[in-house]
Amino acid sequence: MSKLVIVTAPSGAGKTTIVRHLLSTFDNLVFSVSATTRSKRDYEVDGKDYYFISQADFRAHIAAGDFLEWEEVYDNQFYGTLKSEVSRIWDAQLHIIFDIDVKGALNIKNAYPHDSLAIFVKPPSPEVLFQRLIGRQTENAESLKKRLARAEEELGFENKFDHILVNDTLEHALEESERVVREFLNATPWKP
Repeated sequence: MSKLVIVTAPSGAGKTTIVRHLLSTFDNLVFSVSATTRSKRDYEVDGKDYYFISQADFRAHIAAGDFLEWEEVYDNQFYGTLKSEVSRIWDAQLHIIFDIDVKGALNIKNAYPHDSLAIFVKPPSPEVLFQRLIGRQTENAESLKKRLARAEEELGFENKFDHILVNDTLEHALEESERVVREFLNATPWKP
């Protein structure tokens, strides 16, 4: 049975860096590409980083019940996991890793409580997180303000996850993430 590794964090905490490391470490993990209505950044590739779709298409997928989970993360900015993406990976009999927002992570964890490991990546402090977001320089003043407000809210969800990973130094965080994921993938699957 395939397992699900869910990595979540407030924006700027380092979850994408950790997910990329885990993908390069475990050859039986495959990245679940999320769908989004947000604009593509210059360095992103459609179908690899996200499926970039219009709001109309996203809403049509919602109406058709095509999403495992979805969320309006910011005003008129949707993110979600298509059921077809999960099926694609399971058909290959591989494990799935998600790089996903906090509420989406909780929805997937609730859908697969016994077959998933949900990791919450936490910065050493809210101040460090805010400095990381500002340092990215990928946001305008308005979108940065929204991300900071959402990050503050999401930090309150940490105790709802299986493992809290403090990203104080990257090397330590990567080592701990490897250890936790290795233990989970090697554990005997849960049987009802």
